Amino acid sequence: MMRMEQVYEAYFDDYNCVKVYMSKNFFNGSSRIFHLKDSCDRIIRTDIESKQDLQNGYIKYILSLKEPLIIGEEYVLYDEHCQRTYCQYSHIVKTSQFNDDFFIEEKDLGCSYSPKKTVFKVWAPTAHRIRLCLDIKGKKDVVELKRQKKGVFSCTVNKDILDAHYTYMVRSNGKWSETVDPYNPFCGPNTKYSVVESMDRLTLPDKVKMPLLSSNTKAIIYEASIRDMTSESGIGIKHPKKFKGFTEENYTTKTMSTGLSYICSLGVTHVQLLPVFDFGSVDEVYTDIFYNWGYDPVHHRALEGSYSTDCKDARVRVLEFAQLVHDLHEKGLRVNLDLVFNHVYAKDSYPLEVLVPNYYFLMNTEGEFSNGSYCGNDIDTQPPMSRQYFLQTCLQIVKWFDVDGFRFDLMGILDYTLINEIAKQCRAIKSDFMIYGEGWNMPSFVSEDLRASMLNQHKMPLVGHFSDRFREVCRGSNGDLEIAGYSNGNTDLLYDMEQALAASCLENKFDSPQKVINYVECHDNHTLWDKNSVCCQNESRGILMQRQTLATALVLLAQGVPFIHAGQEFGRTKHNLGNSYNRSDHYNRIDYNLRNKHMPIVVDTRMLIDIRKSHPCFSLETKEEIEQNVSFGEIDHKVLIYETQKDQDHCICFFNPTNEKFSYDSFQKLTILFDNGNINPATTYRVEIAPYGVVVCSVE
Repeated sequence: MMRMEQVYEAYFDDYNCVKVYMSKNFFNGSSRIFHLKDSCDRIIRTDIESKQDLQNGYIKYILSLKEPLIIGEEYVLYDEHCQRTYCQYSHIVKTSQFNDDFFIEEKDLGCSYSPKKTVFKVWAPTAHRIRLCLDIKGKKDVVELKRQKKGVFSCTVNKDILDAHYTYMVRSNGKWSETVDPYNPFCGPNTKYSVVESMDRLTLPDKVKMPLLSSNTKAIIYEASIRDMTSESGIGIKHPKKFKGFTEENYTTKTMSTGLSYICSLGVTHVQLLPVFDFGSVDEVYTDIFYNWGYDPVHHRALEGSYSTDCKDARVRVLEFAQLVHDLHEKGLRVNLDLVFNHVYAKDSYPLEVLVPNYYFLMNTEGEFSNGSYCGNDIDTQPPMSRQYFLQTCLQIVKWFDVDGFRFDLMGILDYTLINEIAKQCRAIKSDFMIYGEGWNMPSFVSEDLRASMLNQHKMPLVGHFSDRFREVCRGSNGDLEIAGYSNGNTDLLYDMEQALAASCLENKFDSPQKVINYVECHDNHTLWDKNSVCCQNESRGILMQRQTLATALVLLAQGVPFIHAGQEFGRTKHNLGNSYNRSDHYNRIDYNLRNKHMPIVVDTRMLIDIRKSHPCFSLETKEEIEQNVSFGEIDHKVLIYETQKDQDHCICFFNPTNEKFSYDSFQKLTILFDNGNINPATTYRVEIAPYGVVVCSVE
């Protein structure tokens, strides 16, 4: 936390301790005495408990306080030379005493509007002063908030100020900072101000009752971007790149099979949307200047304005997103949202950080911040007010918009107790609600035993994880494009592919198939087509198309939860870019012309989706069912034979990643459900497996 240009800096580490770093460039870093002065010019004595030469140009002092500390008071530290600095509230906000003193139920924090009055409340225990800066139709006013119990600041405006714009000016750690209201979902363009409004005033579309999903393994997830699905021109969408355009249907979209019309044609059950909540990497007014996936959170409760047809009206984005969910539900599609709770776009201007510096971010006792996200900051979800904020955010999203699941970005940075609580409470609202995320073991300050990572999957009974085991075995290395997986020709991985098809339950990496998200492609890294274009570069387009079907078949027929990235079903390319997160619509748009060119893969994918939905043997619900009903074989150590059964439903699948043809003789009559080699009769006792072929049979 030290800035080398400062003479010295001081921090409250706990209620009795001040930590001081003094530069050796100033009196050799030496001071015999220190004292504090508060905002009323009272002197608070301190004693020097220890002094340490840090060998980095600073001397570190530990001071003890001789009088009780008043949280929220503004203190200036003086040394013996009368040099002074504001003493900042640092690790003290992480102490159990701070949590005991200031925890409250969130309830009415934020902006509570009525025609007669509007009440503004925020939680900011360490703030010295807070001012409400109002703009009522161009007329500006400033109102001082009063400090109340438990670190709450509040004020009331006794008149109708609907649609007024406002920000808070917060005096904390010796400086003024401006911020929006983190509790209020209504914001202006680019989150420059909050807007006085109430969700209770909005007429949201009626909720559509969806049939109960009996198991996570019944889901087929399709990951899509609001922008990408409709950014190509000439596809019949009047509102491209917008919430509204995502669910547009008309004669043209149906004829061309574009946008929602196309998604519906695939047969998937869930649409997982890339981040739709406010992110900072796209200008909401000039949306075409920048492109970004949206993993740069600014406000966790406000929807992204660039997806709205009118970002200047704070209500429009809310109404349009609610309509999007309603429209998808009417089409029988559930909606999962990608939430980014692990880091923020800009820590210093993040609203919660402005209100309570350091409280919402992982830091150690030396004031260093965790960077397991590699974004310069990691959110700390363990402090009780932070935990409550993110839990309440999730519950509000479900109640307001009726969504069906959450996917958590870099979930391994969060603590599993929070994720469990989110899963429990969301399922209390919707019993088939899905919770899953990236369970990578990220190097954050959260101890390994508390991380919501795959290492702790046994501690999270309702939470799923993306299976990098499946991805690496099936498609090959993400890091090295030349290293092939089973689907692109590495038959040495046949046994590993068997384990992955069994949701890694037989090898005890997971204790339930409902926790396993199987995938070979997502928004991150190269698309499967671009991967195969390198590791199978000498193969023709026709063979690459067959390999695309082979990998997708492995995903869709495996035990667990299948996940498809939009465009995977036609060989989407990002022109060999491994990370296209900010690289324009040209690289990221769904190319419907390429889809038309690769229509055989789309047809194959539709058939495989239908097979999975029609045959319960591909969606077993427990590890025990897999142990009892799944078995494997092989032909010549190359072709993988996968047999699965559920009651009277019994299927055998053959996967051949080689350029050879194979045969399999059965003592039972087999009905061919799928054969991308088109070389088998409708029923047979002898199955022919074409090069790069997939054959799925039902046992009579």
